[in-house]
Parts: sequence; structure tokens; C-alpha cells
Amino acid sequence: MKIIIPHIHKIEGDAGFWARLTRKGEVKDLEFQTLLGLRQIEGILIGRRYFEVPIIVSRICGICPVPHILAACTALEKALNIKVSEQTILLRKLLLAANIIYSHTLHLFFLSLPDFFDIESDLEFLKKFKKESKAALGIRKFSEEILEIVGGRTVHPITPIIGGFAKLPEKENLRKALEKISKAIENAIFLIDTFKKINYPDFKKKTLFVSIFNGRDYPFYLEKIVKIGKEKFTVGDFYSTKIEEDLKNPPVKRVKFKGKAYMLGAIARLKNNEEFLKESAKEKLEEFRKENKIPIKEFFKNTYFNLFSQAIEVLHFLEISKDLIEEIIKTPLKEEKIEIKFKPSSGLSALEAPRGTLFHYYEIDKDGRISNCNIITPTAQFLHNLEEDLKVLLPKILKLKKKDQIRKIRSLIRVYDPCISCAIH
Repeated sequence: MKIIIPHIHKIEGDAGFWARLTRKGEVKDLEFQTLLGLRQIEGILIGRRYFEVPIIVSRICGICPVPHILAACTALEKALNIKVSEQTILLRKLLLAANIIYSHTLHLFFLSLPDFFDIESDLEFLKKFKKESKAALGIRKFSEEILEIVGGRTVHPITPIIGGFAKLPEKENLRKALEKISKAIENAIFLIDTFKKINYPDFKKKTLFVSIFNGRDYPFYLEKIVKIGKEKFTVGDFYSTKIEEDLKNPPVKRVKFKGKAYMLGAIARLKNNEEFLKESAKEKLEEFRKENKIPIKEFFKNTYFNLFSQAIEVLHFLEISKDLIEEIIKTPLKEEKIEIKFKPSSGLSALEAPRGTLFHYYEIDKDGRISNCNIITPTAQFLHNLEEDLKVLLPKILKLKKKDQIRKIRSLIRVYDPCISCAIH
């Protein structure tokens, strides 16, 4: 028996699905297929001057360009021994938080939620959920405003550069945004209540979760530690010795940890850092579990709860954005100049993109040109885990009609919010 889905729509990029099963439901072969060609961004970077890198890598993705820009900046700053100011860190964190909100809201409401109501048409969905649509669009509009104020524009920001910012935001614009954040938070709580009402599938599978970690707060910008399961590694150790990249099957580097699949993104960040959520987000998460009688351990066995985890993160990062804006407004913003001295060196950075931990590694020569680079995206890391989840799902849906089988498979895939554009960079 074969199940073939030529195209998985409502994800970033083009992908399909193929599986072969026995009559008893045993999965013999299964593959989530990326259908886009290799883009060779890393090859394009070789020989480029160091300052060209952030703007080039931002083109990897139109949904999450900020993490790529900031990962490139921070990795190259390490290579060039540049220490950035607290002002730069605050602005970068605000930009990254806004991008996570922007990406999550798009995925949650417009890509994944319709699956739970068996609605294919976006127009039909918008008509049926008018209040929810308005709330989701309101949050996205707020995040877009922050991206434009700090990053210079909504898509592919242009102000972040190595060492700081090419242009600083106007404080008056930040003050105006701050006045609107209460409404965005109100909308986020409303959407969490919407996702509380979803009838999530009963799905159980033990999973390893990966995110950056510091044991002090809910980290997302830049840290020295990666946590996976109960183990902790330095970013360099995890990147260079603990994960394995499969380069035999382009265009995607499929990554494993010591031969094991692992999960990233919102649910992984909650698993490793839940205690550090903002209080309002933590209360909503506890409320959901209590009302549905879901033990904490069981919550993290169900991949579908990645959706609710994203909804929680939207609220959390809105609260974080509020704190950051207030801090930035109090801080005297000033233009900064950096001095750069070149020598052969390298730098590695890890931060949290919407879909999970993103790694950028660069080597530069004595003239400040890129001699080697490696980018490991979240989607490349969770593809094995996605396929393992699909192997658990398939035997449970064999008795369904073909149409319903395909709908269930697409729904689980979309819960991951895979970004094929990033995966085949």
C-alpha cells in the first residue's frame, strides 16, 4: 500500500510526502520530500567581504530573515573579536522577538488552525472566524510595525549590521508602538483562548527537545549553552561533535544528535525553559493543562501541542517586547563606530529562530573575506523527528478514507511549520 501526496500546501516552500506500508499497517518506507532545488547560499558567500554576509543570508527566508541576519552578525563579531553595546543587544532582542511573533501568528492562524475545522479555503475560514482573524491580523500588524521601526522595513530588514545598526530607530516611533502593545497582548490572550478550545489529536511519542539555555531566563537571542534532553553542551561542542549532518542526500542537510532525531521550536523552548516564561504566559499554559487534565510529561509527548506552545510564545514575546521598548526608550541612543582588525579566524553563533535553534558558522581570511561557512537551520534539524512522528501516525489512520488520510498527514506536517526555503538554502 502506498500513500503519495505530491504537494503539501500552506507551508513555506514546496514539499511532498511518500510512504509504503504493509497490509497490516507496518511502515516500510516513508519520506517527507523537499521539492525545491539547492540554492547554494553558502557557496555564494565564499570570497565575499564580511559586511556583505548579513544582507545576503537574510534572503534565505522572507518569513524569518531576522534570525539569519542576527546569527550572521553575531558569528562574525566573534570571528572579528567585536563586542557590541547593550544598546545593540536590546534592539536586536526586540527585532528578534517581533519576528517570532510575526512568524508564529502567520503559522498558527492562517496555516495550521484551518486543519482542525477541515477548511481549505482561506476566504471561507476568514468569514467563519471574523473576530479571531481580526485579532491575529492585529498582532501581525503590531509586529510588522516593530520590524519596520527597528529593522528599516518589514521583510529583509536593512539596519542590522556587524557591530550594531546602520540607522537607529526614532524613540517617538517606539513610544507610539508602546501605546499599542496592550491591545496586541489582549488579542494574544484571545487567540490563546481560541487554541484552548481545539480538539487536539491524541498523539504520544517520546522526543528529545533542543534549545539554547542559560538557567536564568527564557533565552532566545544568544547563549553559550545548548540543552538537549537532560544534557547540556557548549554551543561549539554541540555543533562540532554531537550532531551529524547527512550531506549525501541534497538539497537538505538532515541532522541528528548522536544518531537520534530531535525536536526544536516553541514546544522545545517550553520544555527547556518553561519556568522562565512571563507570568501571564505561564498562567495561560497552566490553565490549559489543568482544564484539560494534561500532566506536564504528557504535554511534551504530543507534537500537536507545538501549536499551543506557539500561542503561549506570542503572548510571552509581546510581554518581552513591552519590557524591551520601555528599556530602550530610557536608554540614550547614540551612533556607534567600531574598529576592525583582520586576521584568519572563525566564529559560531546559535540563537532561536521561530522554528528553533539556528546555527551560523564562518571562517574569514586575513582580508576579511569569507573562506568557509556552514548554516544549519531548524527545519534541517527536525525533519527526522517529523518523519518519526509520521510513522506513529500512519497506522492509526489506515482505516480512514484516502481524502481523510491525506488531510491528517498534512495537518501533522503543518504543525511543525517546516520552512523548505531555509532547509534548502
